[in-house]
Formats: sequence, C-alpha cells, structure tokens
Amino acid sequence: MKIATMIEPRLPGAVQFAVDAERLGVDSVWIPEVWGYDALTGLAYLAAKTTTLKLGTFVVQLGSRSPALLATSALSLQELSEGRFLLGVGTSGPGVMEGWHGVRFRKPIETTRETIEIIRIVSRGDRLEHPGEIYPLPLPDSSGAPLVPLVRPQPLPVYVAAMGPRNLRLTGELADGWLGNAFIPEAAEVFLGPLRDGAARAGRTVADLDLVAPVAVEFHDGADAADAAARRHADGYAFTIGAMGAGGRNFYNDAFVRLGYGPQIDVVADLWRAGRREEARAAVPLDLGRLTNLVGTREGIAERVRRYRAAGITTLLAKVAGDYRDQLTTLQRLLEVVARA
Repeated sequence: MKIATMIEPRLPGAVQFAVDAERLGVDSVWIPEVWGYDALTGLAYLAAKTTTLKLGTFVVQLGSRSPALLATSALSLQELSEGRFLLGVGTSGPGVMEGWHGVRFRKPIETTRETIEIIRIVSRGDRLEHPGEIYPLPLPDSSGAPLVPLVRPQPLPVYVAAMGPRNLRLTGELADGWLGNAFIPEAAEVFLGPLRDGAARAGRTVADLDLVAPVAVEFHDGADAADAAARRHADGYAFTIGAMGAGGRNFYNDAFVRLGYGPQIDVVADLWRAGRREEARAAVPLDLGRLTNLVGTREGIAERVRRYRAAGITTLLAKVAGDYRDQLTTLQRLLEVVARA
C-alpha cells in the first residue's frame, strides 16, 4: 500500500514540503483544481525540485480544456518529470462548469469516455481522428484537418474521480486508476462492483487499477478526542450534501444512499436548504466522518488501514492538517503504521 498526500503549491514552504515528503517515502503528491490556481503549473515547478515523487492532479475538470490541449499539457508534464505525472480527471458539476468555465455541463459519462480516448490517441502519437458525439475530430463540415501530434509518444496514466455506477464502470474499463472519494471499506462493493464489471468488459481485473482512497488523517491519544475529530469531519459533509449538485442530482448524495444512509441524507439536505446549517451539520451520520477517514488512536488507525488494504485499496491519499512541519510528522506516523499493519 502506497501513501500519497495533497499539497497546495501556492503556500509558503510547499516546495520544501514536497522534497521532504519524497525523502520520507511518500509515493505521490496531488494538487487540487477548483476555481483558483490551476493544478498543472504547480506540478511543473515541483517536477524540477524532486526526483522520484509522482505528481498528480486531483482533479482537472473535464471541459475546462479541449481534450487535445489536456493531452499535450499532460505530456509536457510527463516530459518535465521524466515519467512521474499522473493525470487525474473528473467532470465536476454544472455549478462550476457553467458558472466558472462557461461550458455547458452535459453527458458527463460520454465526455469522460471521449476525453480519455482522445488522450490515448495523442499520447500514442497517432493522427488525431475521433468520430465522437461530444468531440468529433476534425469537426464535421469544417476545414479542420486530422493532425499528427508533435509529441514523443509515451504512456500517460489517467485516473478518474468517479462515484456513480456508470462512471465507475467506465473507469474500470478505460482508466489506469480510480480516485475514490467517500470510500468505506465495509461497503466496498458499492464502488468496487461496478469497477470490476467495467474492468471485465476490457478483459482485465480491478487489480490492474491503482485504487486511491482520499482520507483525512489525524492521530489522537484517546477515544473522546478521536470521536470529536470524526464529528468535525462528518460536519464537513453537510455542505457537500446540501449545496453540491444541480437539477436535482448530487452524485455524492447518490453514493451515500447506495452506502445505506438515504434517510439521514434527506434530512441533512432538507435542513441545509432551509438555512438551518448547524442542525444540518449535526444530522450528518457520524460514520461518514469516522469510516471515510483515518481518525483515531494509533491502534485504531492501524485497524482501519488493514480494512482498506483488505478491500483492495492500493494508495491512501492522506489529507493532513496543520503547517507543513505538522503534516510531515503525521505522514511519518502514517507511513510507520502502514508498514506494520
């Protein structure tokens, strides 16, 4: 099992943090991309300062760049890092795509499939012709020509952030890795079942994918402190449940329903939309904070790590709080626990 971590490259000390994380044995660092600084630029800088650390995006929003530009940008990073780049992608949602990027949010599964197909064509160095519904290339009834990419062909690992069954099946079929938010080992089949179906469709197994589970990591000395931390992380889901999504669809909520929390999720969503934010936070099931993270005593975290490993998770993406010195201390402790669990 590998350990990865998130990083904010705009913060003071970020480069030294990446160098120190590499020295500790952290496998990869991942940069988020929302509606602030982009993910690719920071990784290019880190590539010049590190030697073995893998560098990933969590995640590039599909539709914010053309698939061809995304492919060549990713291949640029692959060259700069000498093969250490991991392209994490996701479809985001209408609030971001239509409000920030000015791009219509439509057919996310088809968009993901066609983007990956085009990335594969470009990374092989093949002439770019793609008869798609979302991205037909060259454009029909246009003067566009099928062009040969001016890049050195090389592998480009693609990771997909997926929660819904259709997107999970697509990930299992086409991707190199899965970015699995809100993963609960005790309910692993909710996610792994569709991944397995998709992998079988491509003549492979889930073992062919790097299964990445993002987890907040906090070590505490006693059960009371651990429970209080789990409650804080549960509270954080209130915004996700109540405010994300549009048009009646919230992919997180759909996943929480499949995980068995349907009635509670409805209550949280109703309270949030009614403006009763504190009540909404209090109504989030504690398990969502406790079981989707590594929060507890050293022994408790070791037991959770064993459950993640038994479920098939191959990378724990640790989200650690505090300044970078505190984060490195937490990562060191986690690496020690994983080595012994």
